[in-house]
Amino acid sequence: MSKPRLLVLASTWPAVPEDGTPSFVRDLALQEATEFDVSVLVPRVPGSLAVEQDGPLRVGRYRFFVKRWEDLADGAILENLRERRSRWLQLPFFVLGQLVATRRAVRTLRPDVIHVHWIVPQGIVARIVAPRVPKLLTSPGGDIYALDAAPMRAVKRWVLGNADHVTVMNRDMGRRAIELGTAPEDVEVLPMGTKIMLQPSPGKPVEHPSAAGPAPLRVFFIGRLVEKKGVHVLLDALRRLPSELSWDAAIGGDGPLRAELEAQAAELPVRFLGQLGRDELTAAFHAADIVVFPSVLSASGDQDGLPVALLDALAAGTTIIASALPGLDEAVVDGESGILVPSGDVDALAEAMQRVLGDASLRTELASNARLRAQDYSIESAGERYSALLLRILERRRGAQSP
Repeated sequence: MSKPRLLVLASTWPAVPEDGTPSFVRDLALQEATEFDVSVLVPRVPGSLAVEQDGPLRVGRYRFFVKRWEDLADGAILENLRERRSRWLQLPFFVLGQLVATRRAVRTLRPDVIHVHWIVPQGIVARIVAPRVPKLLTSPGGDIYALDAAPMRAVKRWVLGNADHVTVMNRDMGRRAIELGTAPEDVEVLPMGTKIMLQPSPGKPVEHPSAAGPAPLRVFFIGRLVEKKGVHVLLDALRRLPSELSWDAAIGGDGPLRAELEAQAAELPVRFLGQLGRDELTAAFHAADIVVFPSVLSASGDQDGLPVALLDALAAGTTIIASALPGLDEAVVDGESGILVPSGDVDALAEAMQRVLGDASLRTELASNARLRAQDYSIESAGERYSALLLRILERRRGAQSP
């Protein structure tokens, strides 16, 4: 018996999947391929191929702009627009290109069900070109929290009204989806999942700088360098650590605020590592004494739903300090699998880092509990739940169509 056909629509995908760059959409699609015949449709980014076979996944990429400047989807689209206003010129062509490519994919592949990642723009496009195809809509956070003006709320309500089921990253997002008109029974909190990390794999090592005497304690951050990640708060908190505490910090990830943050970190023992592959990220987690997720509410209203990097840190068995925001405070149990601090509170973050860096036994206990906590968020478990949900959507639609 052939597998049901699943079309995955997303706006981000690694340009070269085998390079090890973490991608929660790709990891989940690979899990869904155990139950479905999966095709993926995503935009072109610099260095990508038009068509590629990624294991069991058939990945197609559509062009939408002049190749030389076609970089809108290379990272987070909203942040790319904020970084360079000229990219707004790409936006209408991006939506048009996605609409044409999705219509062609639906007609050619005839999917039994579509997994739509993000309300905007994929949800809009899917509703326009495939209004009668069963859909699972997954919101990672930004589209629920941001774009909250009345016209966009109406658009989001319209998109959600066409979804058979909606998954979100935390309970607060679920509440907001219900406020936008989704029936409570059609909303589910279902994080993407993470790979449970074992020992660091071979790769470019991320080590402490050489120095005489004991190595300094390592503070690590990983994430896109945008406002909602709160790196500016972390840097201010690092400046407030007592001088007798020996530490250094590594900032993993890239983004539009990198130059500004590097200037803010001047004269601090902080290194910016840029984008890390999966092996490099694993090594960085294992080299760290604490991993900090200082997320904040951005000026646009955007905030993290549940960063997959935080799930990765749990899975690696690291000592975590995170902001007490919805989603983060559901994954991290304060005082048990990590430490939570008020979002944006520089003094509270500095005090928490000083306390944890100064107590090796506390770090060991929190790290051990973090790894246990990660079992609830494994990619295998998430894949099984998402696949079961997609099959349930199909069964419900077929049952409704039976005489």
